[in-house]
Amino acid sequence: MKRGTTVAPIKERGCQEKSLRKGSPRYTENLVRNNGKDKDSRRKEIEKEDIDSENAGADEYAACFEDDFEDYEDDFEVCDGDDDSSNELELKEKIEELPLARKREIQEIHKAINAENERIGELSYRLSQKQGLLEGERSSETDANSSPCRAPVCGIFVDFATASRRQKSRTQALKQKTRSTKLLRLIDLDFSFTFSLLDLPPVNEYDMYIRNFGKKNTKQAYVQYNEDNVDRDIQTEEIETRGVWTQHPGEGTAVSGGSGSGDVREVAAAPKVNTPRLASFLRAACQVIAVLLEEDRVAAEPSWSPGAVDGTLAISDSSSQLNTSLPFLQDREVSCLCASQVQRQMVVSVHGLPAAAFAPALDSRHVLCVWDIRQPSGPQKVLLCESKVTCCCFSPFKAFLLFAGTAHGSIILWDLREDSRIHQYVKLGDCFWTFRMATFSTDGVLTSVNHCSPIQAVESISTSVYKKQSFVLSPSSMQEEMSGLSFHIASLDESGVLNVWVVVELPRADIAGSVSDLGLIPGGRIKLVHSTTIQLSDSLCQKGCEFWGCTQTLNVKFLPSDPSHFIVGTDMGLISHGTRQDLRVSPKLYKPQQHDVRPVRVNVIDFSPFGEPVFLAGCSDGSIRLHQLTSECPLLQWNGSTEGHAVTGLRWSLTRPAVFLAQDETSCIYIWDLLESDLGPVAKQLISPDRLVAMTVVGEAEKTSGSFLALVLARASGSVDIQYLRRAWVAPVCDELRRLQRLLQEAL
Repeated sequence: MKRGTTVAPIKERGCQEKSLRKGSPRYTENLVRNNGKDKDSRRKEIEKEDIDSENAGADEYAACFEDDFEDYEDDFEVCDGDDDSSNELELKEKIEELPLARKREIQEIHKAINAENERIGELSYRLSQKQGLLEGERSSETDANSSPCRAPVCGIFVDFATASRRQKSRTQALKQKTRSTKLLRLIDLDFSFTFSLLDLPPVNEYDMYIRNFGKKNTKQAYVQYNEDNVDRDIQTEEIETRGVWTQHPGEGTAVSGGSGSGDVREVAAAPKVNTPRLASFLRAACQVIAVLLEEDRVAAEPSWSPGAVDGTLAISDSSSQLNTSLPFLQDREVSCLCASQVQRQMVVSVHGLPAAAFAPALDSRHVLCVWDIRQPSGPQKVLLCESKVTCCCFSPFKAFLLFAGTAHGSIILWDLREDSRIHQYVKLGDCFWTFRMATFSTDGVLTSVNHCSPIQAVESISTSVYKKQSFVLSPSSMQEEMSGLSFHIASLDESGVLNVWVVVELPRADIAGSVSDLGLIPGGRIKLVHSTTIQLSDSLCQKGCEFWGCTQTLNVKFLPSDPSHFIVGTDMGLISHGTRQDLRVSPKLYKPQQHDVRPVRVNVIDFSPFGEPVFLAGCSDGSIRLHQLTSECPLLQWNGSTEGHAVTGLRWSLTRPAVFLAQDETSCIYIWDLLESDLGPVAKQLISPDRLVAMTVVGEAEKTSGSFLALVLARASGSVDIQYLRRAWVAPVCDELRRLQRLLQEAL
């Protein structure tokens, strides 16, 4: 709110009003001139007071603010109320007596005076802004709608809002100045480094002499006496020399030369060779030649031929035998067989410790042999392991990596592509054999993620395990082999701990070994990195199992269509269903037809390789169950097919969707054809007198013509033979898959 203005005495204004009637132009001119002079004097006084107040100290702010207004009442002239009232009445009477034209002239004069006051106020406000003052003068405006008898007056307005803002800004500036003063006391410059702007070494005597006397018509000269010449003449024969250089491996056309060889014909030109392509070609060519030589050898030696009549079973058309009579395989029993899921001709056999001492370097180690069934005369690779191997598997894309689980709870892998020179050579007879040590072992990973119980199963996890591919005799190129490293493997121990590992390939091999990767062999490039741990013991606890103790896990299989899901066989007849992301699944358990809980071991599980959502389960009570993924109870269950003997092996056929094969503990092999009979096996073969220890299935699953299906059988004596099944159980039947689906729908 703006407080009152300076008002001129009413009496004087009354006199001026009287003179208005006599001469209005002069009155107006005098009034404007007087108002302007009064305005200028007031403005100068205010500016002087503001400048004095700004130059005062911070402690006198409040006092200065009061000084601005201490003479506030002196700006007004006190007039008697009676004179004012009498003058007003007198003016009203005189104005009412005036004619209408005169009244309009008086009103126009009032408006001109008001306009002049506004212009003077704006001019003073602009001048105050230019001088840096926050206070602005504003001209007072007389209400145009007010009574015409009240004469307009001009005066000085005091803006309290502007004064308050100026006071606040001064207080804030004082605070900032005080804070900056305190902070400057705390801030100290840090001299991090120093340097010299000018480094002028001292002048030696010679330079000083040259500086003083070098430009005064002088010359410098030196003389050498003969005493300094200490050379002596010697006569001897010169030796003819010639510089020769060479480069290996050659990177250009010239790989050798010398200073004395100017003849272009002496320069050896290195041909341009694509080394990876040449190596791939040589591997493929060598493998083809080896297969052809193997066939010639079989034809020349019928006594050792794969098709020997004595070894062929009734369920097979022909057979062959792997050469397990090698010196380092003598008296070693085969404990496990495993076939590659993609390269079906590749098989690995696990041999235990020898019964009798043979070689000190091999007697205390377990041996693994990688075979190609098309070359049964000898293994492709021979591997060594310090601990007992309980299970193994190949890499899912190409059989160049082999993983194994041991009884000590460790996971071991071998890279079959490694150079044989970094491994151990042993001379046995007239031949040198390369025994490959493990590329990586989790025994060197000193963390809490290692298994503390024997490993029951090792499985590779990949979405393209059953992807349709066509593999020829030649191995794939290095780029194709590298694509097989983008996968995981899972290891399960008997306590219910499921570990997932990531297969990692290092960019280059270090022949000196790794300080951080203690489980990596010097020169190795493949290692395992722990990904996650899944505790299955909590999900396996069921009502009624407390009497039988803790549930033991026996095997694990991952769904081919969705590797995030897996099923686990237990020793209570139950099969657990779970996911790696710990999601809720249905059904959570697969149960037998008998609802009571019994100590029955689910020894083996196998999924259908034809994409059907079904799997087989073989149990220790001799029962075989056919489950669908969406159903808790089995679609079909055969209880007396093996006469109560435990099922130890169970595999789907790779060429026919409705055929599978089983093995029991009495060395019997059973062949099932669901299209022919869904009540029991259609064929049975007893293996005797050499007891059957392990079984796996190999064959070409993709070929419709010329395909084969073979059983790889390991005997108690340590021999391994291959039985090629009859064409009736190998060749697909018309609409076999559709008929099998109809059979499963009817079983539901």
